[in-house]
Amino acid sequence: MAANCIGIDIGATSVKIAQLKERRGTVTLMNFGVHPLPPETIVEGSIMNQAAVVDAIHNLYDRLGLRSRDVAMAVGGRSVIVKKISMPKMSMEELAEELDLEMEHHIPFARDEVEVDFDILEEENEEGQMNVMLVAARKEVVQDFQDLALEAGINLRVLDVAAFAVQNLYEKLYGFDKDELVILMNIGAEATSLNMVVGGVSTFVRDVGIGVDSVIGEIQRSMGLAREAAEAKLNEISSGMSPDMKLMETVKKVTDVMAGEYQRSIEFFMSSIYTSLGSKKLVISGGGAMLKPLVDAINSRAGMETMIFNPFAGGLKVPEKRFDIQLLRQHATSSVVALGLALRKPGDKR
Repeated sequence: MAANCIGIDIGATSVKIAQLKERRGTVTLMNFGVHPLPPETIVEGSIMNQAAVVDAIHNLYDRLGLRSRDVAMAVGGRSVIVKKISMPKMSMEELAEELDLEMEHHIPFARDEVEVDFDILEEENEEGQMNVMLVAARKEVVQDFQDLALEAGINLRVLDVAAFAVQNLYEKLYGFDKDELVILMNIGAEATSLNMVVGGVSTFVRDVGIGVDSVIGEIQRSMGLAREAAEAKLNEISSGMSPDMKLMETVKKVTDVMAGEYQRSIEFFMSSIYTSLGSKKLVISGGGAMLKPLVDAINSRAGMETMIFNPFAGGLKVPEKRFDIQLLRQHATSSVVALGLALRKPGDKR
């Protein structure tokens, strides 16, 4: 059996690398590392400073002593469209041909501008059709990742969608109940992905263009601070308490707006697609999950059970003597994409 890929999550503020080993139902953390990126290295999911990312990957490979060159990376943001559609029952070959012809009805890009992949979620739904997950990514973004891998001297074996990497990790560590809705909310620096998983099947994926940078930006504007000073203020408020009342008011204002945006996307799904199931759960991850005022604002609107997704706190075996536990705690919620990618194997379809 092929070994797992090295998971490389290229985020807006850092590169995270994870290596996992699966044996007899146990998933063990073998390596994990983080390297910061200069500002604007990644903008809206696109790589703007390839050299900085390559340097970060080389640094992490050297520091962690990694040998495998087979890697999995993830795309996200506005350059990627994920859509669940229903199609008449047909073979995979027929489906590929049909989607090529019908693509313009499902995505807002010209067919020759995107790389397309699809997977059959259900062979037959209640209407007697197939449920298909369609993924389209802009060609220049895919090419950026391929060029990056070539420059870094690694083999890009899997190019996943970030929201699906989170889903795969959650499924591996916790599993999905048959009659359960799990909303996976991954709050990054620039954007937040929402993945509505019904009975273990991804049903609706949406990226909301707000993240932790929205809080930092509002602190900068309202308090007249440079970005570094605003980031320091953000760390001060992460626990939810500060003697600086202006800071508290500023953060509460922007986090309430963010929570409202997230809730509107959730309500759209619930009203237009969601059918009554046994239970509902909101699972929050990403750097934003470490920001208590934001989590509190989300919880106050959610109307359902919520949990913070910390893979190091349960399900994942972590040999404590081999790792800096403080580092793992610091990056626990923002590690989920890298760890989800590290579950993939070369040639995986999903």
